[in-house]
Amino acid sequence: MDISVALIRELREKSGAGMTDCKVALTETGGDIPKAIEFLRKKGAAMATKRADKIAKEGAIKSAISGDRTTGVIVEVNCETDFVSKGEGFQNFAQNIANTALANGIEDTESLISAKGSDGLSVRDTIDSMMASVGEKIELKRVKLLKAENGFISTYIHFGSKVGAIIALKGKYSPEADDVGKKVAMQTVAMTPITVRREEVSQETIDKEKEIYVTQSRNEKKPENIIDKIVANKLEKFFQENCLVEQSFIQDEKKSIGDILKEYGKQSGEPLDVLAMARFQLG
Repeated sequence: MDISVALIRELREKSGAGMTDCKVALTETGGDIPKAIEFLRKKGAAMATKRADKIAKEGAIKSAISGDRTTGVIVEVNCETDFVSKGEGFQNFAQNIANTALANGIEDTESLISAKGSDGLSVRDTIDSMMASVGEKIELKRVKLLKAENGFISTYIHFGSKVGAIIALKGKYSPEADDVGKKVAMQTVAMTPITVRREEVSQETIDKEKEIYVTQSRNEKKPENIIDKIVANKLEKFFQENCLVEQSFIQDEKKSIGDILKEYGKQSGEPLDVLAMARFQLG
């Protein structure tokens, strides 16, 4: 059977596979598009088995926000090489997975793997197709969903899609408020806070930090009667450096993120606060 270029292109658009792979699939299936897609998926599944021991440490971080801006997701999708991760096909593929997670309100990888996208294919099917297309191991590593019922979601994905963040904010949405939200998301990407507020830091983490500070003080031969004060001061600095709303703003170190939020509230008459955050970085 003569396989036309138009038919090959149609399969390529639907599967994301390369032109050569599409031609082979169509030839093997007599030009039947659905069977050819299945052929490519099986090839991708076989590729997954073959490359199971490979390390997928490159990839893309992608986010998606609902039309009413009350729900947002962030996903990490991995591949083996930077060359593949930078390709438009892989970037679109990863974004479609984020869109599927958002459309289905999914917040765990197991559910997302079996969820179907707008094309009717499951995420597992699209992963198999992508593996068949690029010849690399592809993995869905993680997904996080945030909701802001009394506010909105803002997001920032750094150039190259290697790191990104989504922020749930309490307050009325406006382009100006979203601009503040994006700055907070950018801060989260740049400064890697561990929590939004100090009250959210686990007691285990606090106890571990205290233990370190006590050991440091004694190693430095500090008097026992001032060690408690030293520990308290260092713990205060720890909170300021690691809790989002207390961190110095990367665009103006004289102000904290909390100050930025308060300033917006005073200027706009609309209070704005951070409810939750999620930060993903490859690896």
